[in-house]
Amino acid sequence: MQAAQRDRYGPVDVVELRDIPKPTPVDDEVLVRVRAASVNRGDLDGLAPRPQFVRLFIGVRAPRQWGIGLDAAGEVEAVGPGVTRFKPGDRVFGDMFPFGMGSFAEYVSAPERAFLPIPAGMTFDEAATLPHGSTLAVQGLRLRDGRTIKAGDKVLIDGASGSVGPFAVQIAKALGAEVTGVTRTEKLDFVRSLGADHVLDYTTTDYTKAGVRYDWIVDTDSHHSLFAVRRALVPGGVYVTLGGTSWPILASIVVAPFLSRAVGRRMGLLLWWKPFNPPDVERVLGLIAAGKVRPVIDRRFPLAQVVDALRWVDEGRAAGKVLVIP
Repeated sequence: MQAAQRDRYGPVDVVELRDIPKPTPVDDEVLVRVRAASVNRGDLDGLAPRPQFVRLFIGVRAPRQWGIGLDAAGEVEAVGPGVTRFKPGDRVFGDMFPFGMGSFAEYVSAPERAFLPIPAGMTFDEAATLPHGSTLAVQGLRLRDGRTIKAGDKVLIDGASGSVGPFAVQIAKALGAEVTGVTRTEKLDFVRSLGADHVLDYTTTDYTKAGVRYDWIVDTDSHHSLFAVRRALVPGGVYVTLGGTSWPILASIVVAPFLSRAVGRRMGLLLWWKPFNPPDVERVLGLIAAGKVRPVIDRRFPLAQVVDALRWVDEGRAAGKVLVIP
């Protein structure tokens, strides 16, 4: 089978399409014929890697896992003897992050707990947009203790047009929030189309200096210091970051707990993230069924053009999800 892999760190060009053996499911594993996969910021962060200190966990000199791709949707082709939930022909989707990644391939194999059934009426393309990004969006709008946004809250989504942001904008609106989306010039109308009440162009406006304070800020890719973000939060407000470069992330882990107590605001990295958490996935599916959230697909690339798909997202061109179709 063909699969996108990399055996060294670097830009998107380190990814190659290779012929590798088709997996054989054992024990509780499920073999899925991938019909659609989607690109996430996390795929790109793993290439460089970014932040650099994650090398301590994924391989200091070179990546221990060669597979690329988190989100997958497809059909079950075969199951191991211990599988009880799925059978060949079932339509499933899942996030491969905890299972070695590798969704940019013709087939992927993982334990059955990695997958959930695709609802009737939902396409493979739509399902492939959901596992990683929509789960991050739900959890970014909820603290570890269960506190979440409420109707009337002012919510800002920084990075409102990428993999996570469109879901976060729509979910926040569904909860009754007044939503501001931050994006680049050419995507302002796109973010408005998601339901955002206000849009900010980050090329001309720094929200931390604009004089508006928010109850909740979700930052999909940190570029501001915690001290700057503090100015944009109401007393008791919340700032959750999902990723970024080394210094902002280290500050969100090390400095944020102390600064939060000192300034009376909750700030930090989404350390309570649970990949593809079934209750959160079901919540998103319910919002989709109710017409309050819609998956947005920017464009599709064949598997042979997976490097182009990654580059399209890396250069910030995507408005919504980019799919890779084996």
